[in-house]
Amino acid sequence: MNHLGTTQLQTNRLLLRRLSLDDATSMFNNWASDPCVTKHLTWPTHKNIDVTITILKEWVDNYKYNNFYQWGIVLKESNELIGSISVVSIDENNKEVEIGYCLSRAWWNKGITTEALAKLIQFFFEEVKVDKIVAKHDINNPASGKVMIKNNMKHEKTLSNAATTSNNELCDVAYYSIIKSNY
Repeated sequence: MNHLGTTQLQTNRLLLRRLSLDDATSMFNNWASDPCVTKHLTWPTHKNIDVTITILKEWVDNYKYNNFYQWGIVLKESNELIGSISVVSIDENNKEVEIGYCLSRAWWNKGITTEALAKLIQFFFEEVKVDKIVAKHDINNPASGKVMIKNNMKHEKTLSNAATTSNNELCDVAYYSIIKSNY
C-alpha cells in the first residue's frame, strides 16, 4: 500500500480534513455527546468535552503517521464540522482497510455519509492502492448499511453477538466490502 495519511479531500458538498483541538466543541455538540448517534457504535457517548479533547489530542498526535486516517466531515457551504470518517483497522498483508463513520443527527438522510464514503473509496483504491475496503454495522442500524450499499459494497456475512455497543449490549454485525476489481 502507498500510505499517504490523512490528506485533505473534497466532494461537491464536503471538505474532509484533519481534525484539531479547535474542533472539540463542534465534535462534542454535534455528535460525540448525542446518545442517538452513538447508540449503535462501539465507543461510549462522551459525558463531557474533556473526553472529546482527550480523543482529539490522540488523533492530532497520530497524524504524524502516514498510515493514520481520521477525517472530519465539514460542510463546504457553512464550514460546519458535522461528523467524522476514518480507517478503524488496516490489514497490510491483504491490502485491506476498514472504514467507520458517524454523523450529526441533524444531517442524517441527506446523503452526506454516502458522499464521504464514496470519496474515501476512490482515495483508497486510486491513491493508497488497497485491494479491498470493508465496513460493518450493527444490524439495528440499517441506515448505515444503506450507505454501504449505495457505494456498491456487497454484504458478505452477518455475525451474531459480534460487537458491543456503546450501551454495553451485544449486537449482531453485518459486514460489507468492495474489492478493487469491482470499483
